[in-house]
Amino acid sequence: MNNRRIMMDEDDTNTLLIMRHAEAAGGVPDAERRLTPRGAQQAEQMAAWLAGRVEQGELAGLRLLASPYRRAQQTAQAVGRALNVTVETLGLITPEDDPREVNEWLLAQPERRTWLLVSHMPLVGELSGLMLEGRLGCGPGFSPAAIAELKADVWASGCATLAGFFQPELR
Repeated sequence: MNNRRIMMDEDDTNTLLIMRHAEAAGGVPDAERRLTPRGAQQAEQMAAWLAGRVEQGELAGLRLLASPYRRAQQTAQAVGRALNVTVETLGLITPEDDPREVNEWLLAQPERRTWLLVSHMPLVGELSGLMLEGRLGCGPGFSPAAIAELKADVWASGCATLAGFFQPELR
């Protein structure tokens, strides 16, 4: 598995994995766009990598949530199969949703755990920027199937650190 990994912080706090769906074909309506064959391969590749981390004792108690859009659901299903976890649909993580609402949703969750959100640009970049910097417009760009791993004691805006950024090798 060829992943570019940038490690910046490693601790035992809450973990949030923010994943952009794998490569999708064009089309309308937007919500029905499907993964391309390359996208399906990217999803499987990242799913296998995540499964390896789980086998090593990382990402315990992972809860997998995906946008209702087809391409995000397809990406999440590949991950869910590899990790043997159920995909839950979260309606507030579609491409144009407000990352502040996702932040509020995270703050309202009662349990400490590992979250994996499978969503879309621009939401994944905006949410990352909000969680890391406390403001919109400063998040990283995500290639298809890329994952940002954030750590925080509490999911308040600006309180997270970037533990790593992972993406499939694109050829």
